[in-house]
Amino acid sequence: MRLLAALFWRDLARLLPGMRGGGTLLPLLFFLAVAMLYPFAVGPNPTLLARTGGGVIWVAALLAAILPLDRLLAPDLEQGFFDQWALRGIAEEVVVAVRLVAHWLSFGPFIMLAALPASALVGIDGETLRTVELGLLAGTPGLAAIGIIIAAVTTSLRGGGAALAGLLVIPLAVPLLVFGAGSLSTGGQGGLALTAAISLLLVAIAPFAGGAAIRAAREG
Repeated sequence: MRLLAALFWRDLARLLPGMRGGGTLLPLLFFLAVAMLYPFAVGPNPTLLARTGGGVIWVAALLAAILPLDRLLAPDLEQGFFDQWALRGIAEEVVVAVRLVAHWLSFGPFIMLAALPASALVGIDGETLRTVELGLLAGTPGLAAIGIIIAAVTTSLRGGGAALAGLLVIPLAVPLLVFGAGSLSTGGQGGLALTAAISLLLVAIAPFAGGAAIRAAREG
């Protein structure tokens, strides 16, 4: 148990924005940049901004979640950490599950906080912001799970692995985007429930899918 706790704190220190272990503010700054530039792209029409702003926040959250994929698992595989953990009896699925929690903590809560100033930039009201925040709370664990799975699948790739990871994440995240952003136009409850259900399913699958991919990369 102590070893898993040490692994969790190590992962969190590496992924949290601004930490010395390697986490950067890039995903958070990217999220805010998208929200800031969107009104310049579509014009100052407040009705249009209010109608589309929530969806833009969702798209920005997805793009921000893609940015750290190249450093989620590949460096540890290249440096032999997975081999060392296997020798200590820690299965790949356990490592991936711990990394999933650390990954979500490194961007999910920060994206939800950044949605507050972003909502002012895109002109959405308080009720819509509440729905957006609940949707992000339900959906960002699913985005983190998709990111972990894709990062595990592409660990053995070189060069274009990060670009391929980004391309693979987008179609897999479409259901979360559809129901999460769709909840803004349907009153909220049904879309949020479906977003949470999909997210929980992805979180349950991610350790096993990611662990199998890491094991295949190690043995290959």
